[in-house]
Amino acid sequence: MSIDEINENEGTGPETEKEEELSSAAAPDGQEPDQDEVVPESWQRSRLNLEKVNIAASRIREEIGKVIIGQEELMDLLLAGLLCGGHVLLEGVPGIAKTLAAKLMARTLDVDFSRIQFTPDLMPSDVLGTTVFNMKTSEFSFNSGPIFSNIVLIDEINRAPAKTQAALFEVMEEYQVTVDGETYPMTFPFFVIATQNPIEQEGTYKLPEAQLDRFLIKINLRYPSLDEEKAILRRFRSDFKMAQRTEVKAVFTAQEISECQALVEQVHIKEELLDYIALIVHETRNNGDLFLGASPRASLAIMKMAKAIAAMNGRDFVTPDDIQYVAYPVLNHRIILTPEREMEGYTTEDVIKSIIQKIEVPR
Repeated sequence: MSIDEINENEGTGPETEKEEELSSAAAPDGQEPDQDEVVPESWQRSRLNLEKVNIAASRIREEIGKVIIGQEELMDLLLAGLLCGGHVLLEGVPGIAKTLAAKLMARTLDVDFSRIQFTPDLMPSDVLGTTVFNMKTSEFSFNSGPIFSNIVLIDEINRAPAKTQAALFEVMEEYQVTVDGETYPMTFPFFVIATQNPIEQEGTYKLPEAQLDRFLIKINLRYPSLDEEKAILRRFRSDFKMAQRTEVKAVFTAQEISECQALVEQVHIKEELLDYIALIVHETRNNGDLFLGASPRASLAIMKMAKAIAAMNGRDFVTPDDIQYVAYPVLNHRIILTPEREMEGYTTEDVIKSIIQKIEVPR
């Protein structure tokens, strides 16, 4: 049963009548005033029906949980990234389910999926596609590459050289590919999940800051706890080939993704919280521990992610806790420590925490 079938009778009860009554009272003479100024805040915070988002989140967690144990934060942040229409970078040591999580996430979505294994000899045309000459028609035609999909897993993104990494600049930001003067738009949704290993440097190429900035968030995966590792062994002691992956089913369609993204956009965020986000990001540009601060794109990313997290938690308004929760995954790949702080063992997480602690939280 789809999310739409569950909610097919939604909007026909007394709550909708009340909303229509308040709407007409707030907008006389057919005018559509600014809701933030006219509608009382007490009603404004309950005007959105987020059941569709909640059902999607719980179903995706349930499906992925059939295989992966733990990593709840990873699942929540991946789904929030999808609901924001951004891209996600997964970083962690080998063997902690980076690629598996991305593939399972794709299996829960009823959309196209492709995987690109980045290697040192990969060329831009191997990713984007190329034009070929058709002998029968005497014309050139475009053969699209694997990037033309809805969910794209780029495995070991830092193993390809700079020219191949640069091929992703346009498609990740503008959702289109330009080849030989022709522009080819991507179909909705377009969601890139990339993985990289932070430990091994042999045969790798560091991602440029411009490309890192195109990822909405970077999720740093950690080892499972002792109890989680015990549960992993018990779950797969008689399933060496991980056949349980086939039990993961698609529960979310492209149409439902679009509807949930529209709901997330409508989540309310107070002016004071917008100022709070701006202060956090501005502080990264005037911090003695940082060589490079975050761009305005980071401010927008924090706002979008905070809205998505609020919606997934059943709230149609953002709180300071939502902003603090997403600050690290949004900022950690966009800032660079000074060499002195790096030598002293500081981390980006330490700096982000100190920034959040010293800025007064709006009340």
